[in-house]
Amino acid sequence: MSNVSQEAPITGAAGGRGIIARVAALLIPLAFALFAFADLSSATESKVVPVAAPTDGKTVEIAISNFTFTPNEVTIAPGTTVKWVNHDDIPHLVAEKALEFKSQALDTNDSFSFTFTKPGDVEYFCVLHPHMTGKISVKAGGA
Repeated sequence: MSNVSQEAPITGAAGGRGIIARVAALLIPLAFALFAFADLSSATESKVVPVAAPTDGKTVEIAISNFTFTPNEVTIAPGTTVKWVNHDDIPHLVAEKALEFKSQALDTNDSFSFTFTKPGDVEYFCVLHPHMTGKISVKAGGA
C-alpha cells in the first residue's frame, strides 16, 4: 500500500475564481483605455488653435523612445514649436493634461508639432501609456 494520495482537481466555485481573476486582469486595462479615449473624443477640436510658425523659426524636438519623452522637461520661449517624434515600434498619443492639445496616434517615425504662445508650465502625457509624462515651461527669454 502507498501513502500517496491524489487530490481531485478543483471545480465549481473555487476553480472559477482563477478564471474570474484572469478575465478581470484583461478587462480592467481595456476599460481604462476606453475611458481615456472617450474623454478625448468629448474634447472639442476648437481648443486646439493653429498658430503661425514662430517668428524666430525655433523648433525643439522631443523624442519618444523606450516609453519615455526625451528630454523630459524643457524650457522654451513663447513662439517656439515643439515637435514630438515617435521612435518606438508601438503607437503613442501625446496630450496636454487639460486637453489644450492632443495628437492623433503616432506610429513609428510619425510626429506631432504644437507652437506655444503663452507663458506658463504645460504638463503632457501619453494617453495610451499614462505613466509617460513630460513638462514644458514657456518663459520669456526661455531656452
